[in-house]
Amino acid sequence: MTGDERRNKILEILGNSREPVSGSELAAKLGVSRQVIVQDIALLRAINRNIISTTKGYVLYYQENEKANRCFMVKHTDEQIEDELCTIVDNGGKVLDVIVIHDIYGEISAGLILRNRRDVYDFVAKIKESKTVPLKGLTGGVHLHTVEADSEEILDEIEKKLREKNYLIEEKG
Repeated sequence: MTGDERRNKILEILGNSREPVSGSELAAKLGVSRQVIVQDIALLRAINRNIISTTKGYVLYYQENEKANRCFMVKHTDEQIEDELCTIVDNGGKVLDVIVIHDIYGEISAGLILRNRRDVYDFVAKIKESKTVPLKGLTGGVHLHTVEADSEEILDEIEKKLREKNYLIEEKG
């Protein structure tokens, strides 16, 4: 199988999967090393394929045209991560990513694709298990989430709930 054929097969596998597919799983299916998969994913991303790397694996993501999305700037403690994310998903949002704006490195983002409480619980468990610092730790807790929902009204409700819990950072001026 050529590299082009393998990359097309990766797109096919991701396109047919409802769940993230790990690099190890792709490597096993295609009979190559995980490092080859990482390189293939990088090449596919370079030609604007919508591949997001999440904590559970790779996802081929296309935003549905009828979906609305909004970026929320928030700040909270590590202990409030689960509550903040559950506030979003419980009110009809899908958390697409987390973004921080670092003084030296600029924008740093990571795909999340959190659709429900189970996704949130799994994400929070991985943070605890890895004993790592969440991205917000690089910026004094300030970070952004891109949130997708079925309507602007749902996003308005999520914004209201985040504001009520004092997670939302309001832009001034």
